[in-house]
Amino acid sequence: MQISSNMSVMGSAKNSSVIKPLYTEKISKDEVKEIREQLAKNANAVAFNSASVQAAFISGEDKFVQDYQDFQDFLKGIGYEGKPIAELSKDEAAELVGEDGIFGIKQTSERIANFVINGSGGDEKLMRAGREGMLQGFKEAEAIWGGELPEISQITMAKATEMVDKAMHDLGFSILNEEV
Repeated sequence: MQISSNMSVMGSAKNSSVIKPLYTEKISKDEVKEIREQLAKNANAVAFNSASVQAAFISGEDKFVQDYQDFQDFLKGIGYEGKPIAELSKDEAAELVGEDGIFGIKQTSERIANFVINGSGGDEKLMRAGREGMLQGFKEAEAIWGGELPEISQITMAKATEMVDKAMHDLGFSILNEEV
């Protein structure tokens, strides 16, 4: 059983099968464990890719040529249908990471948080696994970046984490991981 972020970037789940609806069929403990692992892995990929996109825009580096097709697939997967990134002017790129841009703090943090929240289906353990994966993806992006990511990425991850924490609170879950 596979769950997927619907993105082919960074080796996301390729052989996706349908998740059993929790309200109609019971699933085994092994299936729950597998879903938790996949949610964490995919949340990790979403966070990593989102932070990497923001960081690349801010730095002005032209890393997009290396994995152009994967990157284009990622962009389509999150709803970007604009001009090819490599052809953007500096002002056009700045607009994309601006307040109302698809790669701005608001939209990016919502995409990351919603992936975790929706992917968990309201299950506390899945939400915790997704939150952990999201934070791990951010740490991995920092490691590749070579240190702290740009401020836009820092704020985006803080907002995404805040949204997931609020959803957990709204569902009656403690924000603290009681398993630790």
